Amino acid sequence: MPTPRTTAAALLSGAVLLSASLAACGPAGGGAAGGGGGQEDDRGRIWAQSLDWKDCPAPSPLQGGGEAPEPLPDGTRWQCATMRAPLDWGKPAGETIDLALIRAASRADAADRIGSLLFNFGGPGESGVATLPALAADYEQLRSRYDLVSFDPRGAGASAGVTCLDAGAAQAMTEQDDTPDDGDDEVTALLQARQRYADACAKESGRVLPHVGTEHAARDMDLLRHLLGDDKLHYLGISYGTELGGVYAHLFPQHVGRAVLDGVVDPTLDQMEGALAQASGFQLAFDHFAQWCVDTGCALGDSPEEITQLVMRLEEALDDEPLAVGGERVFTGSQLIDAVVLALYLETAWPALEVGLQLLAADEGETLLGLADALIGRHAGGFSDQRDAQTAITCADRSDRYTVDDVLEQAAAFEKASPLFGDTMLWDTLECTDWPVRGKAAHPDVSAPGAPPVLLVGNTGDPATPYEGAARMAERLGKGVGVELTYEGEGHGAYNSGNTCVREAVNAYLLDGTVPAAGTVCEREPLQGKG
Repeated sequence: MPTPRTTAAALLSGAVLLSASLAACGPAGGGAAGGGGGQEDDRGRIWAQSLDWKDCPAPSPLQGGGEAPEPLPDGTRWQCATMRAPLDWGKPAGETIDLALIRAASRADAADRIGSLLFNFGGPGESGVATLPALAADYEQLRSRYDLVSFDPRGAGASAGVTCLDAGAAQAMTEQDDTPDDGDDEVTALLQARQRYADACAKESGRVLPHVGTEHAARDMDLLRHLLGDDKLHYLGISYGTELGGVYAHLFPQHVGRAVLDGVVDPTLDQMEGALAQASGFQLAFDHFAQWCVDTGCALGDSPEEITQLVMRLEEALDDEPLAVGGERVFTGSQLIDAVVLALYLETAWPALEVGLQLLAADEGETLLGLADALIGRHAGGFSDQRDAQTAITCADRSDRYTVDDVLEQAAAFEKASPLFGDTMLWDTLECTDWPVRGKAAHPDVSAPGAPPVLLVGNTGDPATPYEGAARMAERLGKGVGVELTYEGEGHGAYNSGNTCVREAVNAYLLDGTVPAAGTVCEREPLQGKG
């Protein structure tokens, strides 16, 4: 299972499936913090380029497939372009790569237009080119003063996308038992599968693997800011996008505009600590789902503990004997956990999760298999490269390289944190162990003294980026920079939850520059019924 920091496109795909079951170097003139640079130096060919905006084609299979984006309700057409960036920002006059961009023009006249608002939907490795049009209705009010802009980060989608396995091998990997519990043979099989995967990534994408880290992506964003004609970068980052935003603020504090970080990654945790926090977060979210289920007349059990035990029994049975699901597909215990994880990203998915689990108990696995597929980027045309990009970016950033002994030492702590998700989160810490590129550091540097206020939105029920991360990001950004807004809600992130209080506070900041009072709290409206 990919480490679930966010999957905006997966959330969108999952929401559709769930509904059906019921009836995501500085700029020219830059200062020392960004490494300087200008159009007069040897990087001029990069900083002086023009963006050639044209109507967007359909997303490629690596971007997730599908149809070309439809015009917005007022007739505004989506436009796409390609930006050249150095493959290695340490050698800015060297080889370049192409980065895919998308935008929708603002509805404002010149006097009211603020500039461009850049989105990163997380992952890491989510295709912004595919995701922004899919979620555009959520951001229509922001288009009253901004051009909406997003991109495929380097290593993802159409931006030198990392690819590793062919479709058959990728499918086999999704069916791998990722929680070995039946002796050394299962552990050996998991380690061998991970080694084959790392070797395949090196063979297919070795040229870009050393250069897909977050610092490179932050420098890409500053180049894009310059080419869009903005003095400041106005930004909305979700989940991993908050880490990217924090790194950008560290590198370019003088260029930070109005920035919102939603579903905030904790920059103080190493990978093992982060996995443990996620195990607790997903267990908390599942407990909340289960309590809602009981309170509304649940068919799965009479208590949250009974429902947890049911899912654990189903997982164990599927580990022993995967369920045949049409054609040549099977549904495994690991895929069951993937499906539950996907559903916990969205509170509105709770009713359909109940239905999916009921059907699975009756040996019907297609509904939950669809959710598991959405989490890992499997679609009708094959697989997106979101999983490959996520692994490549994570392993380029993080220096942690764990062993089986490290995993076994932490087993009791993960079991205590989550009887349902602990094993999966724990064994997933081996994702970078055999990676062919060394990671940069144990933690991202997000210190940004001198930056203007950055709005941090934390969700008390967030499973993937637990609420405590917002306060720790504020501390690391520095005094007077991070401003916290709390949403007492469920699901991953807050702005896209539809909560009126959150949306009004964020919009007031982005559109009018009104910073909410530190410690502002937005309450959730309880989910009603079963949809």
